[in-house]
Formats: sequence, C-alpha cells, structure tokens
Amino acid sequence: MFQLFSRARPGFFKGRSTSRDVDTDRARILSVFHSITGALEGAEAEHAGLASRIDAVLARAAVTVGNDTDEYIARDPRDSHFQNLLGDEIGSGQRRLNELRATIGHLRFLKTALMTRFPDFMLPPDH
Repeated sequence: MFQLFSRARPGFFKGRSTSRDVDTDRARILSVFHSITGALEGAEAEHAGLASRIDAVLARAAVTVGNDTDEYIARDPRDSHFQNLLGDEIGSGQRRLNELRATIGHLRFLKTALMTRFPDFMLPPDH
C-alpha cells in the first residue's frame, strides 16, 4: 500500500484556482436563486389569477342572490343549490389564496436569506 503512495511525487498536488472556485460557487448560488425566483413568480401569478377569478365569481354570486329581504324564502331550490355550490367553490379558492400568501411569504424569506447569507453574490446585469 505504501508503495502506491511512494510513487506519487510530492509537490504535484494542484488545487483549482481561486477564480474557478468563485465561479463554481457563484453558479451554485445562481441556480438556487433562479429556482426560488421561478417558484416565487409562479406562486404570485397563481395568486393574482385566482384572486381575479374569485372576484368575478363573487360578483356573479351577488347578482344571483338578489337584494330583497325575503329573496331567500321564495328562491327556487335549484338556485339555492347553485348558490351553495358557488359558496363552496369560493371557500375553496379563498383557502388556496391563504396558502399561496403563506408560500409567497416563505419564498420571499428564502430569497432574502440567500442574499444575506451570500453578500458577495452579485446578480448578472440582466436580472
């Protein structure tokens, strides 16, 4: 076994250059940054689209409810059924909006943490 080591000539170990190490580390950090940014943009787009759709459903639901004080008494049972379905869908959408708000907050935190943990990390000019 020692014969194997004795064949290696001392002083011939060569590590990578410092600039290559910096480039490698920067590429790793940039990859994580892009992943977080992509996930954040996706969550924000989903939130905006869902909020818009919920607003539209709420507006339609308000029209179909009516505005008389005794409207719900004389309402056709099918209309009541559809009102209940709309209510369930709106509730489900609002639950998802809350989940997205939390996810967006977590992703923003991760992005901030990444930037503070690697203060020397500089984004390319196109970001």
